[in-house]
Amino acid sequence: MFFSFRFRNKTVKELRKNRGYTANELAQKARVKPSLVLRVDDTPLKNVPEPLYSKLLPVLRGDEVDKAPWL
Repeated sequence: MFFSFRFRNKTVKELRKNRGYTANELAQKARVKPSLVLRVDDTPLKNVPEPLYSKLLPVLRGDEVDKAPWL
């Protein structure tokens, strides 16, 4: 919950670079087209439209890293 308050003003590009993803990798993990990610790359996370926001947030937050199969 606090993730959205802390990183809402950062751009999508800045957040994905912090996680080490390219635009294509982020699109693949979020299951959207790469053109959508490139379109919202320079906008702050709080200004991303809702359907795309709900797909990008878990990937940028790192939820899939916590689901390691050996844990």
